[in-house]
Amino acid sequence: MYMVNVQIVRFVDSSFPGWVECLLIDTSGREWFFIDKAPIFTDQNLHEKSSYPQHGKIACEMIRLWVEQDGRERCIIKTDQPEGISAKGGEVEFEVFYDQLK
Repeated sequence: MYMVNVQIVRFVDSSFPGWVECLLIDTSGREWFFIDKAPIFTDQNLHEKSSYPQHGKIACEMIRLWVEQDGRERCIIKTDQPEGISAKGGEVEFEVFYDQLK
């Protein structure tokens, strides 16, 4: 399992255990937003008075990896496994740079 780096951009709801919004930027520069429970994205105890943005991560599965002509490694990831995470529009498959993964 891989983890893709995201930015936690804001706190959205104080319902237990706290809900946050995260940002993932793909290889074309498109911004994808995710809203879910804070512990899905970080071990930090976040709340409405926390400083944002914060570093976060989303568990993901790598589907494909390749090297472009410019030498950069790109990959297709899916965020629906193992946590069932999807972007606000329901998307679960994204093209990201390999160096965005852990």
